[in-house]
Amino acid sequence: MYEVAITLLIIDAIALITLVLLQSGKSAGLSGAISGGAEQLFGKQKARGLDAVLHRATVVAGVLLFILTFIVGYVL
Repeated sequence: MYEVAITLLIIDAIALITLVLLQSGKSAGLSGAISGGAEQLFGKQKARGLDAVLHRATVVAGVLLFILTFIVGYVL
């Protein structure tokens, strides 16, 4: 059980890194980093197409990472 959980955790971590790197950047530079977060939070534009799929997959992979981490911690 422990080896399976560790293997799934490593695969999920690699998948999460890949999903984050595949996403397109919203803004460039320091000013874009400051205003981009507020615009993404309060803006009315929603991601469409591939960006929406990548965003949902990133959320699922992140939740799965936390669940697997708790399972590994509990089993150990």
